[in-house]
Amino acid sequence: MNKIIMLVITMIYSGLAMADGSGVDEKTASTIRQALSNDTVVNINTTPIAGVYEIQIGNSILYSDATGRYLVTGGNLLDIQEKKNLTRSRLEYINRVNWDSLPLDKAIVSGDKKAKQKIAVFTDPDCPFCQKLETTLKGLKGVKVYTFLYPLEGLHPKAKAKSEAIWCSKNRHQMLQKVMLEGFVPEAATCKTPVAEIAALGQKLNISGTPAIIAVDGRRLNGAPRSLEQLESWLASH
Repeated sequence: MNKIIMLVITMIYSGLAMADGSGVDEKTASTIRQALSNDTVVNINTTPIAGVYEIQIGNSILYSDATGRYLVTGGNLLDIQEKKNLTRSRLEYINRVNWDSLPLDKAIVSGDKKAKQKIAVFTDPDCPFCQKLETTLKGLKGVKVYTFLYPLEGLHPKAKAKSEAIWCSKNRHQMLQKVMLEGFVPEAATCKTPVAEIAALGQKLNISGTPAIIAVDGRRLNGAPRSLEQLESWLASH
């Protein structure tokens, strides 16, 4: 569950004392309190926006519709009933990646190379979370993996040289795993690499951190999943 929704639910069910609302008709106030749990709402007020109500829970302020189902907090629109962050869902849709636009010939291919299901991974060889993901990917079955070398030089000054060396090795995926999982330091690159091109692509796609996983349908997963099961669940959730 999204952390913001968890925070709101924790606040709602923390057992704070209730006081009468101000400037709100009793029917609306009662509906909102029932939706958010009667014993937690400290105060309810009207706002300059018709149909939007200010909800005080402890020392925090949220905004709600007249039903109490939809809350606005921290710039996010939440559906409490469905336990969904609607803003995040919309942003994920807007930022979907056109799979056909990815230069797959510039990626390292691994996994089940005959599989219909595919993912693209933007990785930095010196990124600890990327290393964790690489371990997870070893257990992933029935998926073809395209790995784009995407060193974040500001965080890992040696990552670019390692990325170039990985690309120039005879067995790229084997070298990738050796560098990321065994701490091997490869010899300097001796060929032309697509690292700069992938860096420009990552910036165009607004990939600011690694790892970043992209599904064929364009969905993104930023960061390393906690487990293989979580990754498999995400892949199956399209």
